[in-house]
Amino acid sequence: MTATDLFQRDRTWHPPALTPDYKTSVARSPRFALLSLQTSASELTGPTFGHNDIAPLDNDLIRNYAHGGDPIGERIIVHGRVLDENARPVPHTLVEIWQANAGGRYRHKKDSYLAPIDPNFGGCGRTLTDENGYYTFRTIKPGAYPWRNWVNNWRPAHIHVSVFGTAFAQRLITQMYFEGDPLIAKCPIVQTIPDPRAIDQLVAALDMNASVPLDAIAYKFDIVLRGTRSTYFENRPEGN
Repeated sequence: MTATDLFQRDRTWHPPALTPDYKTSVARSPRFALLSLQTSASELTGPTFGHNDIAPLDNDLIRNYAHGGDPIGERIIVHGRVLDENARPVPHTLVEIWQANAGGRYRHKKDSYLAPIDPNFGGCGRTLTDENGYYTFRTIKPGAYPWRNWVNNWRPAHIHVSVFGTAFAQRLITQMYFEGDPLIAKCPIVQTIPDPRAIDQLVAALDMNASVPLDAIAYKFDIVLRGTRSTYFENRPEGN
């Protein structure tokens, strides 16, 4: 395959904007045809990110917010590669994550869930992919939490993932779930995705080979940026 190959967007791969069982999509979904806005050269080329923008502990959520103690919860490693449509690595790309703590509580002033704030866990991290498109984070497995959709809806354990290109206009956002979580099949947000194979690409696989004995369990999550079977990004539902 060559760089000039055309990858037609698969419109059945992504959910429709209006999915009433996910209640907030009713207010968020457009009622008219979307407008295409032309971007300028500055939006496509800058600003760029370099290794000097990343601190040594930015990808270690167990240590980067600790205040004299360790965060509570299951210690995990999340790792994988950022790839293009031809499975080629995308190097030196900024990957950011944010998540709830082990109790399902975000460190956010508007999060009113009754689970306690962990004083040693901030829930945010970032890193740059290496020359092979590889990234890794060390963190705490997030807990499930209730949300005001219907009477008894719970979000599966998940980590939000942001991938930047060479400019802010090239930012894509998705969510990573965990293999074996029974709440995935019951989540109204996840179930807006029509193709089970697309849902599978949002689920990180348990990776015992990358786990650290007596320390942390690993999960592998590869991110495909383009192509007919690209990773679903919530801010680019029409395809990448």
